[in-house]
Amino acid sequence: MPGHERLPDGSVTSPTGFNASAVAAGLKDGGQPDVGLLVSATSCAAAGVFTQNRVRAAPVLYDEALLKERPGRLRGVVMNARVANACTGERGLKAAEAMARAAEAALELPARTMLVLSTGVIGVQLPLDRIERAVQRAAKSMNPAHGPEIARAIMTTDTKPKHLAVKVETTGGVVTVGGMAKGAGMIHPNLATLLGVLTTDAVVEVAPLSDLVRRVADRSFNAITIDGDTSTNDTVLMLANGASEVEVRRDLEGWKVFEEAVALVARELALMIVKDGEGATRFVEIQVTGAPTEPMARDLGRAIARSTLVKTALAGGDPNWGRILAAAGAAGIPIVPERMQLWAQRRAEAGGPAGEWLVLAQDGAVADADEDAARAVFTAPAIALRLDLGMGGAEATVWTCDLSEAYVRINAHYRS
Repeated sequence: MPGHERLPDGSVTSPTGFNASAVAAGLKDGGQPDVGLLVSATSCAAAGVFTQNRVRAAPVLYDEALLKERPGRLRGVVMNARVANACTGERGLKAAEAMARAAEAALELPARTMLVLSTGVIGVQLPLDRIERAVQRAAKSMNPAHGPEIARAIMTTDTKPKHLAVKVETTGGVVTVGGMAKGAGMIHPNLATLLGVLTTDAVVEVAPLSDLVRRVADRSFNAITIDGDTSTNDTVLMLANGASEVEVRRDLEGWKVFEEAVALVARELALMIVKDGEGATRFVEIQVTGAPTEPMARDLGRAIARSTLVKTALAGGDPNWGRILAAAGAAGIPIVPERMQLWAQRRAEAGGPAGEWLVLAQDGAVADADEDAARAVFTAPAIALRLDLGMGGAEATVWTCDLSEAYVRINAHYRS
């Protein structure tokens, strides 16, 4: 993207004025960090998008209420791994509030200025005493250098931390956008078992920030799926503290490049989640083109991406393209099979070139693709599928991975 610079080891604390800390509360085995604090030196405009699961975790309910009450007066986020604080009733709601109060007290902040994120096992009460003690320790070691560490602290089945940041030149000056996320399983559009925080030192008003977060999430975090399960805790937050003193507004020339920077960070984080999918061996991009509308294209892409039969064929490297068309036909979307065209491509990896697009089906019927060529595509670590509906000019992209035996093993013993 023109005008942006990706920062080495960038994170949520790369924008000016953000500090972080991560400590061990004993929730994870082996003394690994599992509680984190992210705080801004000044008040932030804040916005968020949340799970569409009707069973909503206590932190989700707490954050939604706080964002409505004080969207321009928030200071940061306190977060924990291993315990989701979901399906915990009134006690869980009180624990989420107590967790926020503990962070505010430890950081000497005004009340009702800290948001809360939790991830982990559902139906377990939050060990509040441990978390409160950990928060007090974390508050004593706040530093912008700890941005990558807080991304590691909220990992559960993730195998690697997910964080990045970019600097971007707007017409008003340079601003930085940072981000972190966690997620590897229980991932499906409408967010996922994902927690994400985006930060910027730009001056942004609450209303356009809220609109921006929704638009960006639709094309990033809401365009990925690993296993078709939508979590109780899905949350993506964005904090803008204005420390750069560079204002970005929709009516100013710099807005477009700023939105592109936020979209880049969100998209990269979303792709990191898919590539780190539980037990995943293949990364898959699904392009749906020729649709009447973008929402229709996205819904159809999601239907293919969450098909168990498609995902297990991908795990086996089996070019069983009929499953892809069957999944499209079962999506409940009016399509015309005779107009559909399906291609597959081996994506570039390790700096090598991408393969040629291979026609698998056209006009709704087989294209007599060479079986060996098709298998070479489907056994590659990174694959692209393109389905053209021949019904319009809209398109959308969805990202997913295969569903392997390792995924079953991980989730069969998640609590043990």
